[in-house]
Amino acid sequence: MSGFGRALGVGLVGLNGYLVEVEADIGQTLPAFVLLGLPDSALTEAKERVRSAAQNSGVPLSRRKITVNLLPAALPKRGTAFDLAITVAALAAAGDIRAPADTVFIAELGLDGRLRPVQGILPAVMAAVRAGYPDVIVAAANGPEARLVPGARVHEYESLGGLALDLGADPLKVVLPEPVPDSDRAEGGLRREGSESEGGVVPGSGSPDLRDVAGQSDARAALEVAAAGGHHLFMLGPPGVGKTMLAERLPGILPDLDDEAAMEVTAIHSLSKLPSATRELVRRPPFESPHHTASQVAVIGGGSGIPRPGAASRAHRGVLFLDEAPEFGGRTLDSLRQPLESGEVSIHRSAGHATYPARFQLVLAANPCPCGQSSGKGLLCTCPPQVRRRYLARLSGPLLDRVDIQVGVRPPSPYDLAANEPHESSAVVAARVKTARARQAERLAPYGLHTNSEIPGRLLRGPFLPSRSVVRTLEEALERCTLTARGYDRVLRLAWTIADLAGHDVPDGDDVGQALLFRTTEGSR
Repeated sequence: MSGFGRALGVGLVGLNGYLVEVEADIGQTLPAFVLLGLPDSALTEAKERVRSAAQNSGVPLSRRKITVNLLPAALPKRGTAFDLAITVAALAAAGDIRAPADTVFIAELGLDGRLRPVQGILPAVMAAVRAGYPDVIVAAANGPEARLVPGARVHEYESLGGLALDLGADPLKVVLPEPVPDSDRAEGGLRREGSESEGGVVPGSGSPDLRDVAGQSDARAALEVAAAGGHHLFMLGPPGVGKTMLAERLPGILPDLDDEAAMEVTAIHSLSKLPSATRELVRRPPFESPHHTASQVAVIGGGSGIPRPGAASRAHRGVLFLDEAPEFGGRTLDSLRQPLESGEVSIHRSAGHATYPARFQLVLAANPCPCGQSSGKGLLCTCPPQVRRRYLARLSGPLLDRVDIQVGVRPPSPYDLAANEPHESSAVVAARVKTARARQAERLAPYGLHTNSEIPGRLLRGPFLPSRSVVRTLEEALERCTLTARGYDRVLRLAWTIADLAGHDVPDGDDVGQALLFRTTEGSR
């Protein structure tokens, strides 16, 4: 007799998941396994994995023709996460098990019948919960990550045989694989979890401390303002003055991520890391520092098939640091302009398109010339003038115009290096940043914003515009064409952040002057 079975899985396009209905039909013709629904090569190979896994688990598939259809059929399907759903649907069609209609199955199968973890389990479970299906069955190794999703009822299994037993398979036929030595796993290689997730969170580890940076008062002040308002930063100076040290310490003075941001960041890392590597929500802002030889795809994202997230998306809600920025490819640098404005990356490929969040703080560091010695009097510099101009011209004007703070970093003096006085630690600066962020959150809450860097121009020139006498300096810079309209808005955002750090209710003339200085510091352009 012919039979029909159904199970549910989840397909991912970027961070967006959609429910996939897996249909299995057993016909009366010669043995065959047909997989429909635009599967990719990895998914097409599931036919062999499923047959071997079911056979070695004691619940072999039917010897007749099995037709599996993945709905919606018009959307491309990729990856190995559909293995378990395909197997459950095929076994249900043969009457060997009872497939629950309200449960989602997400796991890869090994040939011995073990359930293997898959990448992207967090966004997949989130998609299942949003679709109204909180009961999810995953591989045991994916369990800790899957339980991070609030409202999910996660059931973990080590093997297909163990799952088949719970779904009504004949216990006399089921074969369980040899147990993996692990004190946390039950005997027989099976571990089950049915409790509802509470979204447990463990904070991340600390970052390098600012107390290690000698001198550099101007650069430290710029770093603090950047952290307080979420502003982008460009540091220009000779080699060895501390630009990289400062950039690496920026995450340490940023506040912890809230629940929403932590879930977004963890979901991106779930797609990027090895399966089962994510076991807790990412609470600390991430830090990404790609090498200057990195390609545009590595920085922005892409690849064959459905595009994958790049360093810009992995730095979401954190810091993207480009050291030796002029050494990056021009197309790579200019491709950052769109995410700097919109906070997301949209990648289109022939196999489909994906959109990833990319609201990061960009930190650029550069030497003043190829040899790095043209700062100050530049007596040691061996670069011709045209080479110097061409070197910094690799950072296009439109890109730098989107960077709020541009500061020159000079070599520390011998006194700064020899002084034994303790420098301000990251904890002290982080406390001021946290206070400034709290002031911003209270002021911007009615507008659905969080930091000053997010304030749109219509608000800056409306309810957040200081008095005419305060912004007169900016108007004069506009008239002299030393400041663009975009730069005008960015100076105002900086002024609000400086005011928040100083405890001012509204920016005054000194705050605006300091903000303008951060964009026109000598040597920063």
